[in-house]
Amino acid sequence: MDVDGPGRLRRDAERNRERILTAARRLFSETGLAVSHNDVARAAEVGVGTVYRRFPRKEDLLLALFEDQVGRVVQLAEAAAAGDDPWQGLCGFIEASLEMQAEDRGLQEYLLGPQAAELAGVANQRITPVVGELLARAKALGQVRDDVEVADVAIVPIMVGSVMDRTRGVAPDAWRRVFALVMDGFRPGSSAVLPGSPLPPEQLEKVFAAWKSGRHA
Repeated sequence: MDVDGPGRLRRDAERNRERILTAARRLFSETGLAVSHNDVARAAEVGVGTVYRRFPRKEDLLLALFEDQVGRVVQLAEAAAAGDDPWQGLCGFIEASLEMQAEDRGLQEYLLGPQAAELAGVANQRITPVVGELLARAKALGQVRDDVEVADVAIVPIMVGSVMDRTRGVAPDAWRRVFALVMDGFRPGSSAVLPGSPLPPEQLEKVFAAWKSGRHA
């Protein structure tokens, strides 16, 4: 076996990629989008040329981190759907997703940029079916009011995320109280009918794209 052959080179390249992504994730979460290729190279302990070869533009690096985050959110949703209590699963899934949002400042800035609608569409294609199944089970058990739809769940990160961003430097956990209040509104027991209809997918994507307006960390 040739330990210096193509297999070894592929393993080295994959290790470098993971080191770059790990370093970039930490730097972006700490300082936002101002991170440079040089910053990432130093933190990952690789040459800056290695970073440029794998990720020629900062957007390429951010897209890789976004895809990784979507995969993590899908795993959270699938784990929640596999549980015995769909209401607890739904609340736990949304809360864990919000915690990811709170911890990664740079990636959230990227998600709220001009590419927001496209990225939201990609994420929703993978996440919505799992959340829809979870919501249907919760309704069947009388844990969620009948007129709540998946689009209503999708709006929660926007509502709570706005509070999260505006309290980040003052009371970083204030969003948890707001989250609890929002989720309480999903519960049955109210005689009031929800006004209007859930947003269709095309309108929901526009809302995500417009969310960046007036937002500040």
